[in-house]
Amino acid sequence: MTPAQPFPPIHGVMTLPLQPFGDERGRFMETFRAEWFPGVDWTRLQCNRSDSSAGVLRGLHYHFNQVDYWCPLRGALRVGLVDLRRSSPTYLAAASLDMGGDGLRGLFIPEGVAHGFAALSDCTLMYIVNNYYDGADEYGIAWDDPQANIDWGISAPALSRRDQNNPRIADIPPAAQPR
Repeated sequence: MTPAQPFPPIHGVMTLPLQPFGDERGRFMETFRAEWFPGVDWTRLQCNRSDSSAGVLRGLHYHFNQVDYWCPLRGALRVGLVDLRRSSPTYLAAASLDMGGDGLRGLFIPEGVAHGFAALSDCTLMYIVNNYYDGADEYGIAWDDPQANIDWGISAPALSRRDQNNPRIADIPPAAQPR
């Protein structure tokens, strides 16, 4: 496994190249090891799967008590990221990253970084979080916030009711802002 690579637009976000081992039967690869992320407590590990149809946009979401590790399994998606941590050297930086099932890389997203994805095709995303689901630690910002200015690569995305109602960054109350 090649070490994690910093994703320069946003401090603490990392991409992880995954190394496949293949033969005539197919291929095998490790997709996650806790030791790849020193300093992260994985004792409350939860593994999730998201299946999305082309045109779906999920996010942007952020947490105070949870990191995410994403590994696309199928299809193509565009990830959007916004650093909401006031103490971060990249505070309010936004970036996008195309990923897919054949891309052979993972994405580490620290606490306080808003994240979401647009399904550019039907896709499956496996993601691991270091804390069990807690609705009290679920926050969001508007997917189309002009302050983030993310090009999602799709027009008229299908959104959940929750994501349709997420506030703009400028409207986040102080108590819901990461430090």
